[in-house]
Amino acid sequence: MAEKVVLYSYFRSSASWRVRIALAMKDVKYEYKAVHLIKDGGEQNSEEYKKLNPMGLVPSLEIDGHLLTQSLPIIEYLEEKYAQPALLPNDAYGKAQVRALSEVVNSALERMLKKTAGTYCYGDTVTMADLCLVPQIYNANRFKVDMTQFPIINRIHEKLVELPAFVAADPARQPDTPEDMRKN
Repeated sequence: MAEKVVLYSYFRSSASWRVRIALAMKDVKYEYKAVHLIKDGGEQNSEEYKKLNPMGLVPSLEIDGHLLTQSLPIIEYLEEKYAQPALLPNDAYGKAQVRALSEVVNSALERMLKKTAGTYCYGDTVTMADLCLVPQIYNANRFKVDMTQFPIINRIHEKLVELPAFVAADPARQPDTPEDMRKN
C-alpha cells in the first residue's frame, strides 16, 4: 500500500499553489492540511508546525517517508518520481531554460518568453515554469498591477487557467478557502 501524501498548504500561497498544480498534473492524490498564515499570528509560526518545518514556511509535503520544503524542489521531486506528464524538457538546455523561467518573477520574464514561448512558457507543453507563472499573475492582479505591458504572459496565463490541473489547484477551490471567496 502506498504511503499517504500530505500537503501542508495555505489556499492563497503562491508557492503552495505551484505544488498543488504539480500534484494535479501528475494525478497524485493527497491529503490537504491547511496552515493559516494569518490566523492567531500565523499557524506556520506555531511550535507544532515548526517541529515539522523549522523554517515555518508553506508548502511542506510529506511523501515517501520524507518531508520536502520549498516549492521548486518539491516540484522537481515529483518530476523525478512521476515522469508523466513531464514538467521539464528532456534535453539539458531545455531543462536549464525552464528552471531559469521558473525562477524569474519580474518583467525580465516577458523578454525571456519572446525566445521560449509557444502555447506555454517553454514551447507547447506545460512545464515547471508555467506552474510558477499562474500564482504570480493572480497576485499581480490581486494587487492591481497593470499587466497590459505583458502580452505574452497574459496570453499564456489565459491558456493555463483553463487547464483542469490549474482549475483544481485554484485558491478559490481549496478546503481552507473562506466561504465568501469560494468557487465551485
